Amino acid sequence: MLVLSRRNSESVVVGDPTGPIESTLKVTVIEIKKTTVRLGFEATAGIHINRWEVWQRIHSTAPSVAH
Repeated sequence: MLVLSRRNSESVVVGDPTGPIESTLKVTVIEIKKTTVRLGFEATAGIHINRWEVWQRIHSTAPSVAH
């Protein structure tokens, strides 16, 4: 796990810096209050963004795909 410190309005970009911009995810700190951090996510239309617990629920109820 990579742990970074960011302040309000600072961002982190996930993706290959030499790759296409379409395959990146930009996360920006919008607001910090006591125990809550608001984050903004920017990604192309083809990238799905979910909270972890939602992602887990989707994958636990999705039908298995045989390989």
